[in-house]
Amino acid sequence: MTRRDADVHTGYNDLKQVEMFVEAAEKMVGQATMQLDPEMLDHAEQAVKNARDQLARARQEATGVDGDFLDRCEQTLARAEHQLREARQ
Repeated sequence: MTRRDADVHTGYNDLKQVEMFVEAAEKMVGQATMQLDPEMLDHAEQAVKNARDQLARARQEATGVDGDFLDRCEQTLARAEHQLREARQ
C-alpha cells in the first residue's frame, strides 16, 4: 500500500468500529444484568461509555448517509443504559 492510499479515509472503518463497540457493550450489559454482579455492571457501564465515545468520534467524521446507522447505534446504547439503570435499582 502506498503512502497516498494510507491517507484515504472512507469512514467505513469508523463505522465498523462503532458497530463493534456497540455490540460489545450490548452483550456486556446483557450478561451483567443477568448476573447482577456489581463489578460486571461497572464493566458494562464502562463499555457503554466507550461505545458512546466511539460513536461521538464517528459522528464528527460522518457523511450524510451514515446518519441512520449512527441513530440506530444511539438507540441501542440508550436501551443498554436504561437496562443498566434498572439493574442497579
